[in-house]
Amino acid sequence: MDDVELSEGDALRRMYRITAAQERSFEDKLPDLLDLGCVYLGVETGFLTEIDDDTQMIVAASGDHELLQPGRSCPLSKAYCRKTVDVEGALTVQHARVEGWEGDAAYEEFGLETYIGAKVVVDREVYGTFCFADTEARDRPFSEDEETFVELMAQWVSYEIFQKRATERIQQQRDQLEEFTRVVSHDIRNPLGIVDGYLDLAERTGDPEHFERCRDAIDRMEALIDDLLFLTREGQTIGGREEIRIDELARECWSFVNAEDGTLEIDTDRVVMGDWSRLQQVFENLFRNALEHGGEDVTIRVGDLDGGDGVYVEDDGTGIPEAEREQVFVDGFTTGESGTGLGLTIIRQVVEAHGWTVSVTEGGAGGARFEIRGMEFVEPGTDGGE
Repeated sequence: MDDVELSEGDALRRMYRITAAQERSFEDKLPDLLDLGCVYLGVETGFLTEIDDDTQMIVAASGDHELLQPGRSCPLSKAYCRKTVDVEGALTVQHARVEGWEGDAAYEEFGLETYIGAKVVVDREVYGTFCFADTEARDRPFSEDEETFVELMAQWVSYEIFQKRATERIQQQRDQLEEFTRVVSHDIRNPLGIVDGYLDLAERTGDPEHFERCRDAIDRMEALIDDLLFLTREGQTIGGREEIRIDELARECWSFVNAEDGTLEIDTDRVVMGDWSRLQQVFENLFRNALEHGGEDVTIRVGDLDGGDGVYVEDDGTGIPEAEREQVFVDGFTTGESGTGLGLTIIRQVVEAHGWTVSVTEGGAGGARFEIRGMEFVEPGTDGGE
């Protein structure tokens, strides 16, 4: 153990200087904070963990313990931290073997005799733990001041991770807003230019066909605005879930699209828990996309995926080139003249809001095939097993 000793006041002042340095990043401050904790507590190792499901991963560490290095992970069942997340305040161990840890999976895995740790909570959920430990036993229990010191460190880490996530969310929203602005300015400017040009022609010639072209352009702007409103107000959220028969949903959505010469084939009778009105947006946009790119006489098939965890919607049209499949869900991407470029974005957002995933590949007849995975089907009348 380190022979340097720090008083509580010295340790708190050093912690304040580290955490208050505005010009330094969280990642830059973290090693200094871990080093300070090791010196103040007189232990050899300090580490920050992240807990994901049943796995503990070391995010940052100070010390030479082989198993407590950044990037190392282990089952949570073999970690001291599994007990840390279940207590209020700090969990302390002065002499593990004496205190009943001998034979415990964590003791056998890491061989730590001394341990003190506090949980890190972000957005009201446990992120992980902030801990200090040693392979040698401690000659005295941890004091209340030492426990408070570790808890303060854990709270600071919680705040910093929360701020970092918030900043990333804000940047992501800013990027999305910039992309939306680009899409809107481009897609609305085009039909506005068409209206302006054909109104001039109509004034000069009096030909009513020019007014018809203006109406088409206005209809396209209205469709774009409707799509934008859906994305900004509703696309990322869903209401209450209900039992939905996929075949009934598909038939109703088909009746809403203008497909007099198209054909819909349904090869599923599965029932899923979902938001009916939101999933209407998904299937209507998939059908309209197939009609736009596959032609009015396109055949569309809805069926079960082989894995049993979802459904597909495919057509016998020209399909989507492999090089463009990663782009189709990007705001504004379209290869058609009349589309808004937002229909597939709506599909992705609604599907992800349900906790599912959507991807595009080639269909059996060479057309586009959209696969929605992650669905949990239910038996009719079970209400999802609740």
